Amino acid sequence: MVINYTVTLKGLEDQLLSVIVKFERRELEEQRERLIQETSDNKKLLKDLEDALLRELAQSQGNMLDNSELIQTLEETKTKATEVSEKLKLGAKTALDIDKLRDGYRPAARRGAILFFILAEMSSINTMYQYSLSSYLEVFQFSLKKSLPDAMLQKRLRNIMDTLTHNMYNYGCTGIFEKHKLLFSFQIAIKLEQDQGNVTQEELDFFIKGNIALEKSKRKKPFTWFPEEGWEDCIRLVEVLPDRFGSLLEDIERNEKLWKKWFDHDTPESQKYPLKYEDSLTHFQRLVLLRCFRIDRIYRAVEEYVTKSMGEKYVTPPIISFETVFEQSMPTSPIVFILSPGSDPASDLVKLAERIEFGSNKLKFLSMGQGQEKLALQYLETAVARGQWLMLQNCHLLVKWLRDLEKQLEKLTKPHPDFRLWLTTEPTPSFPIGILQRSLKVVTEPPNGLKLNLRGTYHKISATALSECPHPAFPALVFVLGFFHAVVQERRKYGKIGWNIGYDFNESDHRVCMQILNTYLTKAHEQAEVKIPWNSLKYLIGEVMYGGRAIDDFDRRVLRTYMDEYMGDFIFDTFQPFHFYVNENVDYRIPEDGPRDNYVDFIEGLPHANTPEVFGLHPNAEIGYYTQAARDMWMNLIELQPQTGGDTGGISREEFIGKVAQEVLNKIPQEFELDKIKKKYGLEISPTTVVLLQELERFNNLLNRMRKSLNTLQKALIGEVGMSSELDDVARALFNGLIPFIWRRLAPDTLKSLGNWMIHFERRYKQYYGWVNESEPQVMWLSGLHIPESYLTALVQATCRKNGWPLDKSTLYTSVTHWKKAEDVTERAHQGCFVDGLFLEGAGWDNENSCLIRQNPKQLIEELPVLKIIPIEAHRLKLQNTFKTPVYVTSQRRNAMGVGLVFEADLATTEHISHWTLQGVCLTLNTD
Repeated sequence: MVINYTVTLKGLEDQLLSVIVKFERRELEEQRERLIQETSDNKKLLKDLEDALLRELAQSQGNMLDNSELIQTLEETKTKATEVSEKLKLGAKTALDIDKLRDGYRPAARRGAILFFILAEMSSINTMYQYSLSSYLEVFQFSLKKSLPDAMLQKRLRNIMDTLTHNMYNYGCTGIFEKHKLLFSFQIAIKLEQDQGNVTQEELDFFIKGNIALEKSKRKKPFTWFPEEGWEDCIRLVEVLPDRFGSLLEDIERNEKLWKKWFDHDTPESQKYPLKYEDSLTHFQRLVLLRCFRIDRIYRAVEEYVTKSMGEKYVTPPIISFETVFEQSMPTSPIVFILSPGSDPASDLVKLAERIEFGSNKLKFLSMGQGQEKLALQYLETAVARGQWLMLQNCHLLVKWLRDLEKQLEKLTKPHPDFRLWLTTEPTPSFPIGILQRSLKVVTEPPNGLKLNLRGTYHKISATALSECPHPAFPALVFVLGFFHAVVQERRKYGKIGWNIGYDFNESDHRVCMQILNTYLTKAHEQAEVKIPWNSLKYLIGEVMYGGRAIDDFDRRVLRTYMDEYMGDFIFDTFQPFHFYVNENVDYRIPEDGPRDNYVDFIEGLPHANTPEVFGLHPNAEIGYYTQAARDMWMNLIELQPQTGGDTGGISREEFIGKVAQEVLNKIPQEFELDKIKKKYGLEISPTTVVLLQELERFNNLLNRMRKSLNTLQKALIGEVGMSSELDDVARALFNGLIPFIWRRLAPDTLKSLGNWMIHFERRYKQYYGWVNESEPQVMWLSGLHIPESYLTALVQATCRKNGWPLDKSTLYTSVTHWKKAEDVTERAHQGCFVDGLFLEGAGWDNENSCLIRQNPKQLIEELPVLKIIPIEAHRLKLQNTFKTPVYVTSQRRNAMGVGLVFEADLATTEHISHWTLQGVCLTLNTD
């Protein structure tokens, strides 16, 4: 099956109207269909009569008036034609009457058409979200049957629309990742509100993009506490919606206390808005204003907006049970499990088979990989014939072969009624759309929240498992292991401050570690060893099993720290009882010894929600999580927007793109003349000068590409050249205030918007220009370098040459100075160099005592004073009370390829190092 993207909203609305009327007023739809057939027949008959008449006239010979046969034929034709014309007139009138009756049901048909397009557009967020019109029609017809009947048409329509909307939401949520479910709800709410004229495209565009101007406003923010970007957004908001926000800037400037009180509130979205804005704004306009002040509350505010617009059930996704999935499945359609880290549908499928007494001998598994293609097809043939369940695991490893599977599925005519095909796959853009559209898609994710995670773990531990090991410490250590397992999974929720790379810690890790505990404790008990072999357990669990998945050194450091915090004789200390985390509301501790139910009851008493502090993170991690969630939502919403229309005060999209292109062109400087610069330095050049020349070459490549792509785009906009996919990407990016992909490839990593990136770009040029025409900067702005680590390597090389040290036995260490800004530094470093523009995340900095301190509430990042980097011989380096802090290019930190880490800084600390390790402390060269 191929999805037909040519279907239009109006065309689908008419198609769904026929479906509704056929269900609600069958006789009316049948009458309409008969009328259409009769009208078609009558029109054909009229055409035949005209043709016959013309033929008679053409074949007539002699005087027509003397031809009595011809005159009679003409008379008969005229009579028939008159009859047919009368029938057509009557048919047209009847059709009008029928259409009036049918149009009564049009609101429900329009709702259905809008909902299908919302569902279909989700594929631009993730290619696995594919839905065919035929599968949607099944949901549509099911909703007609399930909606409550009512004699009043308006009430009946309301019932149909409510049932359809909720069924479509449930249907979509089954195959959508948790992180996209609120986006899906919001998209439904906003599209329906736009259809009713309650939200304009201008309002929505501003909410998604904010102020995308390249130039910063001359009107400066009035208060230090006001977010810089938020003030720029306010200025743009006044231009976009002058009727509602015309006096906003003056209102803010004159009423600092009111706005500050609202801004400082933990939940400003649910408080009274200051001044007239409480009563004068729509629900959506409140969201728009909140964007200017508190991005970290947008995610929660969107939940509130959806709840007010459509009801609470649209922010509480359905719980997906395997029984429900099985009930919805059919032998002819595969069930596709879209995997996420930590999920394992295979064990749940085995349990489902047991519960419904399907028989374990009729359940077959095959893990896909190279060379398994023929075996898979043999298994499929057997399963189809004998009514078995077949699960093909990790299908993303053999995407090409799935084309063959698709052909086999198309040939299925009468499979055994018990047959089911279950596929598991990670999201992959090349997965065949045909299989996705005909399948029932189910996203499997581990439980969300510490309590649910622990509950899930103990649900899989049998009642006798805790008594299998004779050692008295075994039940308590099983709980510690379960808590650790939940913590490492929940930490993933907080993004890069949790883990640099999202790991697939799953049930099998826990199961094997439980066996390790059993083996080692049983051995200790048999040998009458009093001491628990902590070192062996910590190494096998933290370094081998869980640490074996962690490919990042700093992530492994976090795992080791958890092992040190959770495992040791101290957890059994009766004088100083052990707590994983405790405050006035909750106590996460090891329950009293007893059977499995003791532990289950304790878990049931834990709160559903937990703060980041339980995992050793700062409460600010929650703010960081919600801020990133809002940014991710906006990026996804940009993908869902029609790339037409104006966001720019009435001018067309093309005019706006042309204007931005010209603004950027005006800011692009001339390339550096590398030949002249090389001659200036001569043959004896220092390692840092080599770095400069490499940097300039890369910068010139970027300048060339920017200039060339913008000039070609301007020609394409006026029709002089064709628009290529590359140019289309540039145009789309400029329209949305983003950096085009072809520029991004030639520039240092960044998460900035186009406007902020251009400020960064101009500052880079100034640093290079000063370095070429004056001297090497006395304070290096590392963020301005394409490959900053190459400069630090050159620094070590230069020092080794000067002092005669062996290069492989030299290293760097750092010291934070008391200078807050680069301008404060009056002389060049005698040894090493000074660098600035480093931002501290996960901790604060005490400038007076020069050491790490806990973050201030709501302050996620803090600029570090000027840092001194000093090369030294490794054997002479003896540092105490310092925390090895990774320095990354952006807040995205390091990816799975190891890209992003620049160096490690030594920051002084008075707290234990484990505190900063679990808080995810790092330095970055750029803010977002």
